[in-house]
Amino acid sequence: MKNRDHHVAYISVGSNMGNRIENCEKGIQLLNDQDHISVLTCSPFYQTEPVDYIEQDWFINGVVQVETSLEPISLLATVKGIEQQVGRKSSDIRFGPRILDMDLLLYGSFVLHHPGLVIPHPRMHKRCFVLKPLCDIDPDIVHPILGETMKNLLDRIDPEGQEVIQYPCGD
Repeated sequence: MKNRDHHVAYISVGSNMGNRIENCEKGIQLLNDQDHISVLTCSPFYQTEPVDYIEQDWFINGVVQVETSLEPISLLATVKGIEQQVGRKSSDIRFGPRILDMDLLLYGSFVLHHPGLVIPHPRMHKRCFVLKPLCDIDPDIVHPILGETMKNLLDRIDPEGQEVIQYPCGD
């Protein structure tokens, strides 16, 4: 039975440097290894076209559903620590290449505006590489601010410049 002190959250996982799949899988494993976090479901991985800063290699992206007793700020700190553990370094290029990028997308139906953390993620509804794997887990999740399902949001995005190709299993 679900503990009422636990919350379901969704975290995006991405990489476009080194062994992209291995980086994402390592991030997910380290997330699941945390005492106060359990990975419930993982989406398939996708090869995705870079957005915003386009002069870089394509990404591997996915989304994980977790259950956690951590509050949002503590969960974010844990996620950022995992990024560094896998080898992420700070960069002067916003949206530039990275070994591992993990973003807290949703935390239950919470809405939070805090320095360093906004929930729901402020750009998630504009990103095919977030919405497609999120819809693989549950297309009926409702965006807590927009009041629309993830499937409806995905269906309305112009995919131009946001190609998302399912990554073959076992590669």
